[in-house]
Amino acid sequence: MKKIDIFTDGACSGNPGPGGYGVILKYGSAVKELSGGYRNTTNNRMELMAAITGLEVLREACHVTLYSDSKYLVDAIKKGWALRWKKNSWKKSDNKPALNQDLWERLLLLLSRHKVDFVWVKGHDGHAENERCDRLAVSAYQKGPLADDTGFRGQ
Repeated sequence: MKKIDIFTDGACSGNPGPGGYGVILKYGSAVKELSGGYRNTTNNRMELMAAITGLEVLREACHVTLYSDSKYLVDAIKKGWALRWKKNSWKKSDNKPALNQDLWERLLLLLSRHKVDFVWVKGHDGHAENERCDRLAVSAYQKGPLADDTGFRGQ
């Protein structure tokens, strides 16, 4: 399996509000940057979209190290919360609905195709790729064009 590093970040102006995501993929000396923006979304949705977008562009099964400053994303995978939410008909342990079901379903499907190790990095702390992803995410929602986040339900 090819070894790929993926760096991700999501950003939102207001929460909810216009938002974007930024992704950097590294394979050897090759580097690819991706970004996109939405008219009305949340920061957590953009963190998930960044990870999904990075994994969706891979053409074959890969061993990925995915870096994110989102505890929501990293903990939900590493601690098994997302799988439990799915197993429990998208209900959390307090019986409230798990948010962002549409994106979690997409991400879990991608995780079944790739071997992915999630690594949390502290945001806005000088991590070069995280800082670049943040700039990509902010630029995406500031400059547009902005898409509709069809899965956003006003959480």
